[in-house]
Amino acid sequence: MRILVVGAGATGGYFGARLVQAGRDVTFLVRPRRADRMAERGLRVTGLGERTVFRPRVIGVEGIDGPYDLVLLAVKATGLDQAVADVARAVGPDTLIVPFLNGLRHIDTLAARFGDGAVLGGVAKVATALDAQGDIVRLADVQDLRYGARRGTAPARLAEVHRVLSDAGFPTGLSADIDTEMWSKWIFIASVGAVTCLMRGSVGEVVAVPGGAEFATAVVEECASVAAAAGHPAPDPALRQTLASVTQEASPLTSSLYRDVTQGFSAEVEHVFGDLVRRADEFGIAVPLLGLTTAHLRVHQNRVEGTRVG
Repeated sequence: MRILVVGAGATGGYFGARLVQAGRDVTFLVRPRRADRMAERGLRVTGLGERTVFRPRVIGVEGIDGPYDLVLLAVKATGLDQAVADVARAVGPDTLIVPFLNGLRHIDTLAARFGDGAVLGGVAKVATALDAQGDIVRLADVQDLRYGARRGTAPARLAEVHRVLSDAGFPTGLSADIDTEMWSKWIFIASVGAVTCLMRGSVGEVVAVPGGAEFATAVVEECASVAAAAGHPAPDPALRQTLASVTQEASPLTSSLYRDVTQGFSAEVEHVFGDLVRRADEFGIAVPLLGLTTAHLRVHQNRVEGTRVG
């Protein structure tokens, strides 16, 4: 299968690099600035004792020569609309798209543009970040991809997708209920994001103060209540893991949202929190802590966007 990886950041770059390393037919679609950096330094994966330099095939929008078999979409939610426009020429009648974004808002966007049958569900778990040089830094030994057909869809070539993504240096899984897995990840991302962004500290710092653990637990309960109302209650193991993650004493855990906010970067507020609160409102569920987080991050986002245009 010809694979197009859209985005060579901390997530797409990492999994794409592993697929290249495994000998898969991979091309990266990147913006000009990222292409220049990769031409200069290559695609580098460092950390945890690794320092590997890849020289993958890289193209811009003008280099798309026709449809690809599989598109792996791993961009920030704030860049989704541009990515959809960029990748359109690479999507044909038999192309399958596996997006690895936070939340679920992107699924509706992709399905509206390319059709329900073309869009799989996907969950990526990886602890990586880009450093100042644009290198991918591994922060922990977490690397896992899950994907599958969403409820109500029956895409062809699922077995072929699973085959080409498997045995490439990281665990993979063809899920029988990818919708619930996406909701479970959303609960985790939103919970850790709300706890660390509202309190401006790591999980351990939050738990160390009176009421910190109770606050974190209440955040998880709000997130889980929305998923349950949507018909995708989090399985007990996943919920226990999320609760343990946000209440662990002395934990250095923060979220990518927290890191974006503290560094003055754009944050995925609407995709992670705004959409979650909107769905809660539709279900008639009170989520005051999630509402507070949304307002808090919207202030940040307005400041970032105002700085950009100013």
